[in-house]
Amino acid sequence: MARVDTTDTAAAALPAAQALARRLATVVAVTGEVDYVTDGERVLSVAGGNPLMTRVVGTGCALSAVVAASAALPGDRLENVAAACGLMKQAGAIAARQGGPGSFIPAFLDALYQEVQG
Repeated sequence: MARVDTTDTAAAALPAAQALARRLATVVAVTGEVDYVTDGERVLSVAGGNPLMTRVVGTGCALSAVVAASAALPGDRLENVAAACGLMKQAGAIAARQGGPGSFIPAFLDALYQEVQG
C-alpha cells in the first residue's frame, strides 16, 4: 500500500487509478473529500469524513490497515475496500465532533471500535 499526498482532487486522479487497477488487476483507492475505489472497470465513490482527518498524523496509516484487512475478506474486493473507506470516514466524522486535533486520535479509535462492534 502506498500513500501519496497531493493538492489535486481525488477525482482528478481517477483516470490514472483506473489505468493502474486494470494494469495490475487489482483494486485502487484514491482518497480525498470523496474517495474513489476502482477495479479498473467499476468505480465506487465514498463521501463523508472530516477535513481534520487530513491534519492528524496516522489516519492514512490506519486506513491502509483497515483496507488491507477488508481486501482479505471473502466477497467482492471492490465493495469490501469501499466499505473500509466508508467505515474510516464515518469514524472520522464522529471523532471530529469531540474537539480539536489533540483529542481526535483517541476519539477516532473509540469511534472505529464502536462502528466495528455496532
